[in-house]
Amino acid sequence: MIDWDRLQDLREEIGDDDLSEVIAMFLDEADEVITRLSGGVPAERISAEMHFLKGSALNLGFTRLAELCQLGETTATGGETGPVVECYLTTRGAFLDGLKRSLAA
Repeated sequence: MIDWDRLQDLREEIGDDDLSEVIAMFLDEADEVITRLSGGVPAERISAEMHFLKGSALNLGFTRLAELCQLGETTATGGETGPVVECYLTTRGAFLDGLKRSLAA
């Protein structure tokens, strides 16, 4: 679900302070996309929303979400966004829990 090694690589590349900013920005932007997807995005916008979310997800190691976004991006005309929304919400929770555990250690 989450590639923690990718997150560690990113931490080493940009440092803790910048990583915190990247995480906050990702969560804010991804939350906005998920809100739009949950609200019923017009079919012509789904591919663009999935593409944006996929790139952001890959950056932070949300591998399963990125895979679902790739599938959603290529089959956007179907309009099915539920699996992406569900995966994001689950992954987001696991990610935040994992961050809390790593900060507590």
